[in-house]
Amino acid sequence: MENIRELQAYAYFFFTLFLVVILYSYIVHLYRSEKKGTRDYEQYGKLALDDELDSKPIEPQETKENKEQK
Repeated sequence: MENIRELQAYAYFFFTLFLVVILYSYIVHLYRSEKKGTRDYEQYGKLALDDELDSKPIEPQETKENKEQK
């Protein structure tokens, strides 16, 4: 019983550490993509405030024809 509790404690610690690393890498990814200009996450923040059926889309929808032209 003692070994199982010790194993659980180590597993809990390393799993928590793993999740922290994943979280911080996601935050760095968001920061870098915002800095490069590939995404503007401010637009997505306004989505909650401007949520009506007749609101204009945040980004234009890409179709197959648009992708082939690029």
